[in-house]
Amino acid sequence: MKLLKDILYRVSVNGVFGDTNIPVSGIAFDSRKVEKGMVFVAQRGFIVDGHDYIDVALKSGATVILCEDMPVSRKENITYVQVENANTALAIVSSNFYDNPSSKLQLIGVTGTNGKTTIASLLYQLFKKADKKVGLLSTVKIMIDTIEYPATHTTPDSLAINKYINEMVASGVEYCFMEVSSHGIHQKRTEGLDFVGGVFTNLSHDHLDYHKTFAEYRDVKKVFFDSLPKKAFALTNADDKNGNIMLQNTRAKKRSYALKTYADYKAKVIEKRLAGTLINYNGIEVWTKLIGVFNIYNLLAIISVADLLGLEKLEVLRIVSELESVSGRFEYVVSDENVTGIVDYAHTPDALKNVIQTINDIRTGNEKLITVVGCGGDRDTSKRPKMAHIASQLSNQAIFTSDNPRSEDPQHILDQMEEGVASENYKKTLTVLDRKQAIKTACRLSEPGDIVLIAGKGHETYQEINGVRNHFSDLEEIENCFKQLKDS
Repeated sequence: MKLLKDILYRVSVNGVFGDTNIPVSGIAFDSRKVEKGMVFVAQRGFIVDGHDYIDVALKSGATVILCEDMPVSRKENITYVQVENANTALAIVSSNFYDNPSSKLQLIGVTGTNGKTTIASLLYQLFKKADKKVGLLSTVKIMIDTIEYPATHTTPDSLAINKYINEMVASGVEYCFMEVSSHGIHQKRTEGLDFVGGVFTNLSHDHLDYHKTFAEYRDVKKVFFDSLPKKAFALTNADDKNGNIMLQNTRAKKRSYALKTYADYKAKVIEKRLAGTLINYNGIEVWTKLIGVFNIYNLLAIISVADLLGLEKLEVLRIVSELESVSGRFEYVVSDENVTGIVDYAHTPDALKNVIQTINDIRTGNEKLITVVGCGGDRDTSKRPKMAHIASQLSNQAIFTSDNPRSEDPQHILDQMEEGVASENYKKTLTVLDRKQAIKTACRLSEPGDIVLIAGKGHETYQEINGVRNHFSDLEEIENCFKQLKDS
């Protein structure tokens, strides 16, 4: 157990009612998870306000209430702590409760619109192959060295982050690679963490349902680099127009990577194939199984981080040639009829364009590209016509379908997508509401040598409809379709 006064260290406190020299058994921000002797943190959410659940938490045994608004009616033998910002306070008390575990390993954060999962996951792979004990906090999964846990958010809540990192420290983990989302930064989930490095990938259209403007989205990302300590490194993609903006006010050591412009770490693409890519890095030719220029940026970021963390350069390049692509990121299967099916998480206009252009760069032109794509419900609506325009413009055939409609009418989402289709592309588009049927339709339209791209869900193994998550895997569906075509 920890004393309340100790876990309040560095928290901006506006007022206290009660005794802070008392032990606390744990921390919770969900009243349903409160147990005897815990601190309950009342956060203001977008849907519910934790202040409305203070009485519920007290009935469950909370002995400390940490809140932004001090209750008018307060109970004896309960300590109330009024704070400036409950999200920030939760992050700091969580770190203090677990003895600041992020300071006991090398924590590197990866942020940007696209590439976060790939970079963090490949860094995990690389450092494992270099015989290091490694942790991973990503959209796809959470790894504590060799033990895997399911992931539910790009950036977990601050209590979970510190709990996982604490377990990593107990397991002897030396390095932890973590995706840092704009939501996570804005909601203060990364406050109190001791990062030794930050990586910026790129910035494009995404999450404008949450941040409202692109400038706000960009500036939230920048906050992460502004907060890095002097001892850390800040690594940025110099080819992205927002790359240097991220570094403007950081105290960290500034480093850059690029394929086109001047940078500390440079590479050149020599040859592109469906089986992989040949690059030149500092005069050394390296073959990678990763496909597409966007993945070479990811690879260059990985090589840069490994160098900044002191790994031996030639050993890093040797391991790079062994790295496998990340689940749901340009993951492909080939049918017996020589149709290539590609599953990719591309769910932003920029990511979709990158994937399709990568395919078009590789194919000879004699094959058709059939793209199946949808857009998520309850999310930024302005990207829907853009996604449809890109798919219909750059593919031989585009099939619009459901993604995760969530609480929205999926037909309404598709209607908004169709608004982006140029008149000259109407004839090469189809709308198939059911995603399984859309994938089947794409497979049936394909001929030997063709490529079927299924974009948007990638690694996800569910489809969310009206609040219910039903099992659904794009990879499984296309594999089943290929099998059915073979047997027919």
